[in-house]
Amino acid sequence: MNFFKWTALGVGGVVAVAHIGVLGHIIQATKTPEVPIINLPRGDYSSYRIEAGKEGYTIEYKANDPAILESERSLHLDKDRRGLFGGGSEKRDEYRLDQYTMNGTRNIGGAAIDSEGKSAKEVECIVADAGARSQGALAGASIATGAVAPMLVSIPYIGWLASGWAVLLGQRMGSSIGSEVGSVFNDC
Repeated sequence: MNFFKWTALGVGGVVAVAHIGVLGHIIQATKTPEVPIINLPRGDYSSYRIEAGKEGYTIEYKANDPAILESERSLHLDKDRRGLFGGGSEKRDEYRLDQYTMNGTRNIGGAAIDSEGKSAKEVECIVADAGARSQGALAGASIATGAVAPMLVSIPYIGWLASGWAVLLGQRMGSSIGSEVGSVFNDC
């Protein structure tokens, strides 16, 4: 009976220690605050700053940092121009500051937005497209009237209608072609 008593006491002791350990772990786990997992997108031009304290945390994230890249150039020229006809000296100082976007295009100041949310370049493109469409429509109607309409007028009963359709079709085709050509020439 002595062996059974010591075995039961040993197993009971192991269970008691394990039970106290599990309870201690559960109590300790509820005391520690849970920190949120924040997956910030990371890229070549992104930056972020996180401040955490007892009251909470703040995150400052910039997806495109630096948004504008700058380049500075300066030229100091002091040239003596003495040649066949005389001349003089030339002194010149030049300074240039350029701003670039991420894809490498130089900012030329065309990004001013009006009250409707359109930039100056968009407004210029709309005006150029309207002019190109009207010029193309005029040219298409003229070509259809001079080349196609005289042949269609001679059709009995519907010649007048067919020639009108041909002029309208020429006007539409000229308008769309004029728009495409105008967008190429005006860089829109």
